[in-house]
Amino acid sequence: MLEIEKIFKKIIQRVNINLRDLGFDVSPFVIGHVELEQMNKFYAFYGITSDIPLNLKFTHSSLAGSYFLGKCQVTNSLLYKSDIRGDELKRKGCTFQYKNYSIELTEDELFDISTSALIKTLVHNFSHDPESPERFFIKNTLSLDYANIHGSPCDGCFLGPFATIDLTSMRDCAIGTYSYVQAGEINHLDVQPGTIWVNSPGHFNFFYQFPADKLEPYIHHIAGNKPQGLLVDFIDSHKESFNKVFDTANVEDTLQVPETASLDRYAVVQPETEICENVLVAQRAYLENSYMGPGSNAQENCFIINSHLQGCNVTAHGAKIIEADLQQNVFVGFNSFLHGTPDSRLSVGKGSIIMPHTIIDCKEPIEIPAETLVWGLITTLDELEDNSISLENLSLVNTSIQKKNMHFEGRGAAFVDAFNHRICHILEVNGAFFHQHNNNVKGHAQNNRKLSLNNIQPFLFGELQGVYPNITILPPREP
Repeated sequence: MLEIEKIFKKIIQRVNINLRDLGFDVSPFVIGHVELEQMNKFYAFYGITSDIPLNLKFTHSSLAGSYFLGKCQVTNSLLYKSDIRGDELKRKGCTFQYKNYSIELTEDELFDISTSALIKTLVHNFSHDPESPERFFIKNTLSLDYANIHGSPCDGCFLGPFATIDLTSMRDCAIGTYSYVQAGEINHLDVQPGTIWVNSPGHFNFFYQFPADKLEPYIHHIAGNKPQGLLVDFIDSHKESFNKVFDTANVEDTLQVPETASLDRYAVVQPETEICENVLVAQRAYLENSYMGPGSNAQENCFIINSHLQGCNVTAHGAKIIEADLQQNVFVGFNSFLHGTPDSRLSVGKGSIIMPHTIIDCKEPIEIPAETLVWGLITTLDELEDNSISLENLSLVNTSIQKKNMHFEGRGAAFVDAFNHRICHILEVNGAFFHQHNNNVKGHAQNNRKLSLNNIQPFLFGELQGVYPNITILPPREP
């Protein structure tokens, strides 16, 4: 048995032990659908910049197309096209505010990860757990496919394809296919496929459940099979473009971008695309025949095709925008699928919020009014009416409101304020508000231009085929 297979089996065993109280076996969802032979077809890479503390350690290892940035440890690994990042890690001496507590950090925040698997996964950083503000750990996690884990410790959870865990503390948890959870501590809870849940205890609770029969054509995952559906087909249809980028160590720049914008070396940009000032295009983003207005961003794993983003637009990790026109300050949440056509184009008004994991598949031209919250599955104007509410009307809710499969309770104003605050924060850290006379508002779009990438190759034959060398990379000692 190859060493890489031994590593993978050990990870599966550890995750199954953690999920034993749920009676959940991850084996049929991962064995056979994770192509271990792909691991030796890529080279891994990690980024170095003077702005971010460096401390990378890979133990039993296997990486493949990863991009680690900032302090990190991995242990038994098996990553594959992961991002991990670290550009917002908290620093020693800073104060982390949690409710009424001010917590001063005694050391730099550090990733951990432990006996993971990941596979095509963004992890991000900045722990929101007050019990471990200096450590962003994940432990025995299998995330797989296109899942994101954002700002949270986890502890032995399985995330199905397109699942997103965001700003969350979990313990043991199996997250269902195409689900998004932003909540407090989750313990022994099996989240069903198509669950969109945003919960701030004592303030608000947003809950939406996709109808299973309507979600199935877009994404479904049956034990023993690979994930299937229109969303998977869409991503698979663009694989070849990314293979060309990852197959070459050095790619000649074909698109000139402003000095205050950043186009990642591992993004794909097809012809007739314009990138304006302060734009951030992240790793594995795909742009084609589109306009990225000032301050917009296309985060990791985004697709923007035949679309016009007017400016200060947030396109969160994994979101897809096709044949659409977005006015200023539109937020498109994680893994959303906005699919217009030349004859049925999508228009989104200024300041609107598209909830994570929303599917808009236009069967007719759809125009979303300004300042509107949108969720669920929408193909017609009638379905838009059932799956949206103006931010003004939501702000007036103080008890609860229900529209079809969506239930909201709590203070609508708190929900709207929290979202707007977060969108503003994302734009700020990504460099949308930078101007040349104020270096204090530099963000990722400006700082990423100073990033250097370093390659690591795996063993190409023998028992260690596909496994990368054990490697420790530390910053230089201070004199």
